Amino acid sequence: MTPLQLSRLIADAALSRKARNVVRIDLRGKTTMADYFVICEGDTDRQVRAVAEAIDEAGSQAGHHPLSRAGLDEGSWVCLDFDSVIVHILLPGERAYYDLEGLWGPAHRVRPRPLARAVAAAP
Repeated sequence: MTPLQLSRLIADAALSRKARNVVRIDLRGKTTMADYFVICEGDTDRQVRAVAEAIDEAGSQAGHHPLSRAGLDEGSWVCLDFDSVIVHILLPGERAYYDLEGLWGPAHRVRPRPLARAVAAAP
């Protein structure tokens, strides 16, 4: 599975748990840290953890296990490191305060289609 495919799988898993404002940021050629960031938010710490668990499970089923997990206990900002894709799931206030998207300036951003539409549009 390519990093692009993995980032799409992760975004779909986040959407399956009703994560809001899901965005994929293409970092290729901008850093060696990762190829993509997937950033999204949950309304509560419980939802943030549920989104993280769904992403972890989807990645594991595809043979991609996170190298590390951080923030699951607190649930205000969870980070999952899949090596080529780094996932940030935040509460809205945390996301606004840290503005991860703003740090990457003009990096290409992709907002995934809502899951229901994506499934309906699939052949």
